[in-house]
Amino acid sequence: MAAEGCEEMSGNAMEAPEIPAPPPIEMAEMSDENGSAAMVPEAPVGPDPASFSMPPAADDEEGDVPADFERLWKAAHDNPQDFTSWTDLLQYCEQEGHIVSSRRALVAFLARYPLCYGYWKKFADLERRTGLNNKAEEVCVQGLQAIPLSVDLWIHYINLLLGTLDMNLPESPKRIRSVFEDAIAAAGLDFHSDRLWDLYVEWEKEQGNMRNAAAVLDRVLRVPTQLYNTHYDKFKEHLSSHEPKQVLSLEEYEELRTLCRQSQKAERAEQAQEEEEERPPGEEEPATPEGTDTEELMQKIREQVLIHRDKVYQDNEGEVRKRWHFEDAIKRPYFHVKPLDRIQLRAWHSYLDWEITQLNSDNKDPSQDPSQAAPEGSEVTAQAQEGSEDAAVACDDHRVRILFERCLIACALYEEFWVRYVQYLEPQSVDEARAVYKRACEIHLMYKPNIHMQWATFEERHGDLTEARRVLEALEKSLPGLAVVRLRRAALERRAGQLDQSEALLQEAVAESKDKPTLHAFYSIKLARLLLKLGRNPSRARRVLQDALEISPDNDKLHLNLLELEVSDPWASAEAVQECVTRALAAPLAPHTKILFSQRGLQFAEDFSNSIQSVLSVYEEHQKLMKELGGTKREAENGDDEAEKLSKSEDGSAVAAQVPPTMPHVPMTTPPPPMMGADMSTQASYGGYSSWYQQPQYGSYGYQNTWNYNQGYYPPS
Repeated sequence: MAAEGCEEMSGNAMEAPEIPAPPPIEMAEMSDENGSAAMVPEAPVGPDPASFSMPPAADDEEGDVPADFERLWKAAHDNPQDFTSWTDLLQYCEQEGHIVSSRRALVAFLARYPLCYGYWKKFADLERRTGLNNKAEEVCVQGLQAIPLSVDLWIHYINLLLGTLDMNLPESPKRIRSVFEDAIAAAGLDFHSDRLWDLYVEWEKEQGNMRNAAAVLDRVLRVPTQLYNTHYDKFKEHLSSHEPKQVLSLEEYEELRTLCRQSQKAERAEQAQEEEEERPPGEEEPATPEGTDTEELMQKIREQVLIHRDKVYQDNEGEVRKRWHFEDAIKRPYFHVKPLDRIQLRAWHSYLDWEITQLNSDNKDPSQDPSQAAPEGSEVTAQAQEGSEDAAVACDDHRVRILFERCLIACALYEEFWVRYVQYLEPQSVDEARAVYKRACEIHLMYKPNIHMQWATFEERHGDLTEARRVLEALEKSLPGLAVVRLRRAALERRAGQLDQSEALLQEAVAESKDKPTLHAFYSIKLARLLLKLGRNPSRARRVLQDALEISPDNDKLHLNLLELEVSDPWASAEAVQECVTRALAAPLAPHTKILFSQRGLQFAEDFSNSIQSVLSVYEEHQKLMKELGGTKREAENGDDEAEKLSKSEDGSAVAAQVPPTMPHVPMTTPPPPMMGADMSTQASYGGYSSWYQQPQYGSYGYQNTWNYNQGYYPPS
């Protein structure tokens, strides 16, 4: 059901016409997908569930919902990302034939999956069957706001109007023609838009407007579509079936008529001179009435028309040939929740790369939008050229946007394409780029945190801090517990100069995560660092870390950060540092971690102690610890792998224990040569410490990049 719901929608999609052979040179078989899943730029973001005003229930409708409706409804809402639950609900409502339940299910489903054009058609048919034609039109309009490049939905909407409007009224044809023009403007450049163009031509013929029909055919001759050659055949057939005066614009007809008459007069003058020599004496040349268009003249005009159109056709065929293998590589142009394979993703990227390259190469010579270009003198042309003052935008730029929107139908669940579209639009219009972010984050990628955070960064970069806050707050409500989101919120406030608000966010995170020791320690470290580095309040930072250690006494990161705070505090005493080391040694930490703390305390004593006796005392305690831990001694000296892993902690606090390969390792048990006149026992022991102290394993003791979240969104355990 899921596949049917997005591709053919249980048979609602119209059959595609016969597919012609590809243009010369590039001989390849085209995919038979209708390709209606595409969108136009600057379209409304999507359907708003609140905008669906529920029509009153009919008198014969039952007030109660079907038996299993509530169960299926609950299953879909408990797990809204489960597409199968939604399709099961919709299928059940359709089988039961309950209008109210079907309407309720369709509104909820289309608010979450607005790109499934087949269900918009089902919704419109449902309203039409109940006699609510206005509601059916409203549903189609809302569907086209969500997916305006859907050729199937445009055709469905036009057929609905043709079946419900009174065509005897003078305003009805005008409205139909206006909808056709809207459809051509939105989806006319789609490679698979042939059925829409054909329907427009046939409707104009049914109205008896042969000139308008020719104008539409003339426009589609400039659009690279899948059935490009059939349009040229139809144009030639249309031209041969009617007099040129009936199908050409008045300006073009008069110009070609004058040209052909001059040519015809020259030919007749030459022919008359030859015939005069052969004509019997006294016989005059038969007179031709002035202003009469002979069949010979009509044929010459047709020939001149085709000479002009053949050049257009050849150029268009070249454009089709360029795009053919890109289009052939796209096997699923419609939306579906099933993932695309890498080949399909690469095909879209390649197509976008090529189209953008074409734009850059042709940027010096912008051309007119072919879907809007038509000869003057027809009603179709007058409507097509309304609002065309923005001629500075090249046709190729419109093609790039159309291709991006088509891509965002098939690849709607892949944030890489949304981000790429934003990067393309941002230099041209910040508002358009913002609209793309809004459409991606609020409809299709509600549970993808990366693109939400990129949106917040985008808003902050453009000075809209209020919107950036709103985006991050909404993301945190949708995905509670993501540490990176809370940190982004705190960082946003800090950069905005709201240090109190940044601190409050971290304090709230610390308070809310007490039942999760690892997360609690993570936030405590971040809060302590903020208080220390920006708040210039080491006492509050110390208290935060000490409170966290009461909850997680076995967390080595908390001990390391507290030790770093004491060591870096210029007013801290040696007793405070030693107390921190003693606390860590008494905690249930790994042996190699305890050795690192002992070594760090010994280093501090050597650097800042006032007497040699205190240094030797600390050294003796360190030696005693080394003997107690036994086999872990050599691992700590050699910088074992666990120590290296410790230096790469997620929150950035670390003790580096990596030895540069260019420096030889000096074992701790090898003292330097004895000094002259010194006590040998003291010299050996202190020299041993000095030998150990010179080892490069303490060359780096600091924090890594705090923005490194490549390991995941949650802090490591």
